[in-house]
Amino acid sequence: MQRETRSEILPTTTKRVAEDELVEQGMAEAIRQMRASGMGNKTIAREMGIDVKTVRKWGKTAWKAQTRAERGTNLDPFKGVVEARFPEVGYNAVVLHRELREAGYEGSYVSVQRYVRELRMAARPETATMRFETAPGAQAQADWSLVNVWIGEEKVKVHLFVMVLGYSRRIFARGYLHERLGNLLDGHEAAFAHFGGRTETILYDNPRTIVVSKDEAAGTVVWNGRFKDRMDFYGVEIKLCRYYRAQTKGKVENGVKYVQGNALAGRRFATLEELNAWLETWCLTIADERVHGTTHEVPRERFERDERVRLIAVDGRPPSRECDTVRRKVARDGFVEVDTNRYPVDYAWCGAEVEVQRSVNEVRIVHEGESIVHDRSAERHRVLAWDGPPRELRRGVRPFLPDEPPRYDPAWLATIGSVSVRELDAYAAVAEGVAR
Repeated sequence: MQRETRSEILPTTTKRVAEDELVEQGMAEAIRQMRASGMGNKTIAREMGIDVKTVRKWGKTAWKAQTRAERGTNLDPFKGVVEARFPEVGYNAVVLHRELREAGYEGSYVSVQRYVRELRMAARPETATMRFETAPGAQAQADWSLVNVWIGEEKVKVHLFVMVLGYSRRIFARGYLHERLGNLLDGHEAAFAHFGGRTETILYDNPRTIVVSKDEAAGTVVWNGRFKDRMDFYGVEIKLCRYYRAQTKGKVENGVKYVQGNALAGRRFATLEELNAWLETWCLTIADERVHGTTHEVPRERFERDERVRLIAVDGRPPSRECDTVRRKVARDGFVEVDTNRYPVDYAWCGAEVEVQRSVNEVRIVHEGESIVHDRSAERHRVLAWDGPPRELRRGVRPFLPDEPPRYDPAWLATIGSVSVRELDAYAAVAEGVAR
């Protein structure tokens, strides 16, 4: 007699009797068929990998769905207390567990934590967010992000300025050492130059460099005057997110994550300038050429087709010169110290007081109408090299070495004006007569 194998009888989904209703029914039917074919209980148990008692049970018992009585927990008597109390303690499971223990609860903290999580999810369901798309050239989004980047052998906190075009999703990024207003405006100028123009509006969060104060209920905003003047100069309409609604500017939020996780991951740079050169290359060759996950298009192609002609040109507008001015004295070695770095000047300026104009990218040193300009170093405690024509080291004449012979030497027999110069012996004789 030919025996049917287990694979021919048992459904492929059958695993254990207690898995679910369909599996239990199929396994019971398989056991009955194998029994009917003449197989013994132990053989069936061995073939199916189950206990022989299970084979005996389902071999002679008609199948029916099994149900198990729901087991109670130590927390059940206290669930009413938890449900009434948990909003008052801010969903804090630690506080609830402590209070329940004082009331006689003997269960674990994990049980309380798990139940509070269920209540929290029911009380605070996730709210849906509507995706907001904009027309070509209508809106850009801008934001800052703080990242740690290796500059040489040192990990440096770099502030990334990121701007994303809302329609095409083209992205621009540049790194700075701080988020002050000068860098914010410089980032805008660089982004406009990168894209070839500006959008009608730009959406921001609410940083202090843009917003001094804001009353959402009254709909009033007190702007940072210098920033507002510059955006009015460009003709940009400023849009602000609602407080605690960062997802409103989700395009740039995702753009920031993309820069951090793709452009900067595992990279090291010699200088901040090298970092920014790489970010520009990355934006053009990688970010602009990928297939965007939302639009399912290449940002550069989408930009060239629809958005380029919609951007508003900013050509002809002079760049802003955001800088601060300090006074410094030129050291004897011909260097001026600025932000711990030393910048060289002409040796003729040694000892003079000069005016130092510090902007985002340069240090301009001015003395008597002349100026010397250096690229501003992002590093610290550096001595910058002189890159101009050779400096002539001018040696001054000591003030106590005049060109004429000494006129006040007591031994010098000469007159100074109408005053006679006597020998010292004459004064000695007078002094001796007075002493007598």
